[in-house]
Amino acid sequence: MGHDVEQDGLIGAPPVRVVATCERHATIDRALRLLGLGASVLEPVATDVNGAIVGDELARVLAAQPAGPTIVCLQAGNVNSGAFVERWHQRGADGDRAAGVVDARPVAGGDVARSYRVTLDDGRIVFAKTHADPPAGFFVTEANGLQWLREAGHVAIPDVLAVQDGSGPDTEGPTALLVLEWIDEDRHATITDVSEAQFGRSLARLHCAGAPAFGREDRRPTGSRSLPNDPVATWPEFYADRRLRPLVRMARDAGAVDQRVLEGVETIADRLDLFGAADEAPARLHGDLWAGNRIVDHMGQHWLIDPAAHGGHREFDLAMMRLFGGFGAGAFQAYDDEHPLADGWQQRVPVHQLAPLLVHAVKFGGHYRAAVADAVAAVLAQ
Repeated sequence: MGHDVEQDGLIGAPPVRVVATCERHATIDRALRLLGLGASVLEPVATDVNGAIVGDELARVLAAQPAGPTIVCLQAGNVNSGAFVERWHQRGADGDRAAGVVDARPVAGGDVARSYRVTLDDGRIVFAKTHADPPAGFFVTEANGLQWLREAGHVAIPDVLAVQDGSGPDTEGPTALLVLEWIDEDRHATITDVSEAQFGRSLARLHCAGAPAFGREDRRPTGSRSLPNDPVATWPEFYADRRLRPLVRMARDAGAVDQRVLEGVETIADRLDLFGAADEAPARLHGDLWAGNRIVDHMGQHWLIDPAAHGGHREFDLAMMRLFGGFGAGAFQAYDDEHPLADGWQQRVPVHQLAPLLVHAVKFGGHYRAAVADAVAAVLAQ
């Protein structure tokens, strides 16, 4: 009674100690249970930033109890440790010198990439993320977008320090890599009305910086669905052919949205020039402006991250902000004071929200199916 087999092993099991790393693979723990040795025989050893066992720590653990049978599970790396760190060390962060890594710690954020807070040997702290199997040019596209937004100079955008597109040999870990300056985020910041107003004015100025066309000059697709960005001269053509129609095909193929609703989206795509403000010049858009892509640092500065940057209709960013919330009324009022919206913008909000709603319906299903239907009905009722 009271004997815990998983912890203490089978009664009478041999007194074997097992030495493995703190970042060992789960199969080691599973093997201990199957062998009847129990988890208590395991002695953990620290690893370096790449998941490799630290030799000095191993020697210390072994010396602490030299007698008795011992199984040592050596570890040269870890698929979850971010082997990119060593690769970056070898190639150099800025192309001029190798940047040695002192520490790399996983951080939250993003739904497709692994993110890290990395300390370099020169004292710098940087943000790095990698992807094991990215689409072609995944991080180069993001880096180009960040630099393009940063060039406008109106909204704080993290500086791009290094980028790799993942096209090289993947023998030492993921080769897709993006390294940015570290933003010391204040997760408990209270965003005041004054702060929101400052952000709204800055966003308006960013949009006013403009774009050469609707889309991207580099023609790179953006977003989790790799939506096309081949440049065109007008917003109706761009939004219909580069957003709504491709998303209709994806939603139809995935069975994510009712066919009747998708037919409504196609009708809207045919009528975009009738909803007003269709002749506005292309704005410099963030392209994925939900609250999670705005961070506030300890100085109260607003930063934008993770863009799907392109030239588009400025009301698109604003509609995205309204779709998921997280932005105060002061931001929208200050934006309109700085760069007034064309008449009828309220009725166009669901038009611009159709694209992100379709993306979410394809990715997540659930209530987004009904949200797409509601947006379509609202637009067609006009």
